[in-house]
Amino acid sequence: MGDINKESVARAYARWAPVYDAVFGKVFAPGRAAAIEAAEKHCGARGGRILEVGVGTGISLPAYSAANRITGIDISKPMLRQAAERVVAHGLKNVEALSVMDAAKLALPDESFDVVVAQFVITAVPDPEGTLDEFVRVVKRDGEIILVNHLGAESGPRWLFEQCFAPIARQLGWRPEFPFKRLSDWAARHGGVRLIERRPVQPLGHFSLIRFARAD
Repeated sequence: MGDINKESVARAYARWAPVYDAVFGKVFAPGRAAAIEAAEKHCGARGGRILEVGVGTGISLPAYSAANRITGIDISKPMLRQAAERVVAHGLKNVEALSVMDAAKLALPDESFDVVVAQFVITAVPDPEGTLDEFVRVVKRDGEIILVNHLGAESGPRWLFEQCFAPIARQLGWRPEFPFKRLSDWAARHGGVRLIERRPVQPLGHFSLIRFARAD
């Protein structure tokens, strides 16, 4: 079974860019809201620096408090063009930067963000573990990594469907069969993070909010 590579992801999301908000806007809204709420709770009333990885069309950006300073990155130039237009349209002065960047090779300083948020991203990158390593590198020692993602079923009819659908899904830019065990195994190997929350979010509880704290 072929896996995802950076070029295929960029092509897939260039195709998605014109229709992404219409197709996924409402479906992913509960997950986006949960991630933003968790990030802002960590940062507190005074705000902090938040890196949103896979910022896409910037659909999340207007929902952040103005107290927080946001940097958004994405592999897709067409997606980021829409994000830049959204920043201008909403007058989002707290968005510090929008950059084309590979999530597994962040051109960002060590320990430069209070929170890293990655919504519907970790199953769509070629190297999930390497990408998570980069999240740990750029988050501060008391910071958090907040993921929202579909996680693959461990058994039953949904597991079978995800296995069968996986080759098609890879052409669309993600892995539907990605298990939570892959995240927990990564955290155990890394040693510098600890899981602080995992809970289902809508729709249908097939998505999860997962929070890691940097522990070293």
